[in-house]
Amino acid sequence: MTQSEAITALTKLRPPISVDLLIVPGSSLMTASSSVEPLRAANRQAGRTVFDWRFVSFDGAPPMTSSGIGLPVSGRHLPSSRCDILVVVAGYGAAQMTDRKLIAHLYKTARQATVVIGVESGPWLLARTGLLDDHRAATHWEDFEEFAAAFPNVELRPDRYVVDGRFITTSGASPTFDLMVDVVRQVLGHPAALDVASSFVHDDLRAAGDAQVNVTLGDTNHDPRLVRAIRIMETHIDAPVSIAAIAKRVSMSARGLEQLFARQLGQTPGSYFLSLRLAAARRFVDNTRLTMTDIASRTGFSSQSALSRAFNRQFGVSPTLSRKGRSSVI
Repeated sequence: MTQSEAITALTKLRPPISVDLLIVPGSSLMTASSSVEPLRAANRQAGRTVFDWRFVSFDGAPPMTSSGIGLPVSGRHLPSSRCDILVVVAGYGAAQMTDRKLIAHLYKTARQATVVIGVESGPWLLARTGLLDDHRAATHWEDFEEFAAAFPNVELRPDRYVVDGRFITTSGASPTFDLMVDVVRQVLGHPAALDVASSFVHDDLRAAGDAQVNVTLGDTNHDPRLVRAIRIMETHIDAPVSIAAIAKRVSMSARGLEQLFARQLGQTPGSYFLSLRLAAARRFVDNTRLTMTDIASRTGFSSQSALSRAFNRQFGVSPTLSRKGRSSVI
């Protein structure tokens, strides 16, 4: 199934459209809400049940969300469950979920759904089933480098959400909301989708291919060439490319790119690129058990000592002490 065929599948669904929202412990309330509220609003606007959803969990118990609130569910999700749209909502800890029974459960039920959506960290679980192999996918920007290393057969994209085959993957709560509004558009048409967005006073719907980097930049008033340059940097954390090469890819001179970064961000492209790599390194240091040598390799440093020097300059502490400090807090 191609990308266009996946959209076609949505347009061919006929109400009531069954939607199973499989909530994994560690999910955020915001991603769960973003997954269902546009559907609820669509039902309200239509005056009928267009989307018939239910919240479920692997074991039938209320999954504990990241805010410490248990989310009520309709019951236990069975591997044999069939639905039109399966939404796998996951958050913290999903990368460490490797239980074979759980993955086999998800593999079986995902094969039976017409459309499968992985929300925020949901793509981790879908990737573990092997169903995302040779597909494009999105995940949260904090997990980008680790995901890419864990699943080399998945073409990871730094987009807000990605549609490929029967699978749709999103990078977070806000992109999930935009996606669900687009699902409403595919089923009920553009006017209905606009009504849904308006009911949430949401007037900045973003496209699937928009870069997550706009979140990092803080607003959307940046030169598109700057955004493209940063997207290139984000996808080359492990193997940095030269500033001249980046400038060429965004149709600018190296000097022009330097001036653009100075004008809009107050720093050079080189320093910004280094800060991205060090931010990735810090996430690996604090949130994984990778060796410092592995972290150096995954963030484009020639050696552990080179990483340590740059890390210390940036954060005022060595990677080793940062990891020890993090462990003592946890």
